[in-house]
Amino acid sequence: MRKCGWFVTEDMVRRRAEHNECQIFSLEEVSLHQQDIERIEHLDRWCRDLRILYLQNNLIPRIENVGRLKKLVYLNLALNNIEVIENLEGCESLQKLDLTVNFVGRLSGVEHLQRNIHLRELFLVGNPCTEFQGYRQYVVASLPQLKWLDGTEVSRSERIGARQGLEEVKRRVWEQEQEYVRRRDREKEEARRKAAGEEEEPEGRNTGSRGRWRRTLSPEEHQRGPDLDAEQRDREFWNTPSPFSPESRLEAHRHLEEKRKAKEKDKEKKPKAPRTLITAGGRVLNVNEPKYTYTHVLSKRFGCVVCKVAHLQHMDTSLIDVDVQPTYARVIVKGKIFQMVLPAEVKPDSSTARRSQTTGHLVLTMPRVRTETHQAGAHLSQEQHS
Repeated sequence: MRKCGWFVTEDMVRRRAEHNECQIFSLEEVSLHQQDIERIEHLDRWCRDLRILYLQNNLIPRIENVGRLKKLVYLNLALNNIEVIENLEGCESLQKLDLTVNFVGRLSGVEHLQRNIHLRELFLVGNPCTEFQGYRQYVVASLPQLKWLDGTEVSRSERIGARQGLEEVKRRVWEQEQEYVRRRDREKEEARRKAAGEEEEPEGRNTGSRGRWRRTLSPEEHQRGPDLDAEQRDREFWNTPSPFSPESRLEAHRHLEEKRKAKEKDKEKKPKAPRTLITAGGRVLNVNEPKYTYTHVLSKRFGCVVCKVAHLQHMDTSLIDVDVQPTYARVIVKGKIFQMVLPAEVKPDSSTARRSQTTGHLVLTMPRVRTETHQAGAHLSQEQHS
């Protein structure tokens, strides 16, 4: 099933509360990583006892709606689209905050964490602000409660040294912050114009949707139809230079989502052909969709064919369907077919299918026939066979 994305839903949280009898109000830990979530919401009302919250690898642009989580100790927001550190003052118990690889460029935002007196670990690796001159000194001086910054311990001597010349460091940080804000404003405006198709068109080019350039297709390419057009748009999308920004990351996600939906639509249009088990000429085929390991023995002494099918020891018996015919045996497990052509003709009505007590493998015992042929199915028994 496709994971639910964009919004935090009650069903999404409840599915992660199986260990808590699906009760979400008393949950202490929730993992919602890699769910395409674009906004933090509801959790501060549904899960007031949360201590650990994993939201990494989503598309979240703002820290919000977590201020009432008084017991929250660890918040992981790595690999999102966050630009400002804010709205965490109410998280009284917060000890660890992970903002690795986001887009935090306003370094002064760390001062919003001064009221989080229990904060001991902060991760800002991969954010634009870490490239500012004086970055570490500014953060260490601003947050005296920190013990670790970006995985490196803050020593007592470093804390004392961070206070020296702090006013000059603050001035430099403010200048770099303003330059970053101006650059972000330009990126936002460029992204807006691109989305509106307002880019200037280079001479000799055709512009497609979303403001991307497309060359004119040749007659041969036209014959390939819409498939080539889609391939061309995909190549142009990834080959067009763009800054690494929240907008470009969101655009790439949208592009991949559209591509996924198009593939699913194509699959719906082209239903999968049914598996051939017996040819039009009546020849039975060997089929092993689940890739089972099996053995079969033609026992002349006992006058029967014995077939052992492995990899079923953890499978519930009710999920296994067995059909024995005079010339072949078929086992269906969760819609996947295992079919084997038998080395000799057998009696279906006298055949048995049991589970081995020692290995759990499926054991088919099929008596051989000489002249008569019976067509009936074997009954799968839950009796144990050693």
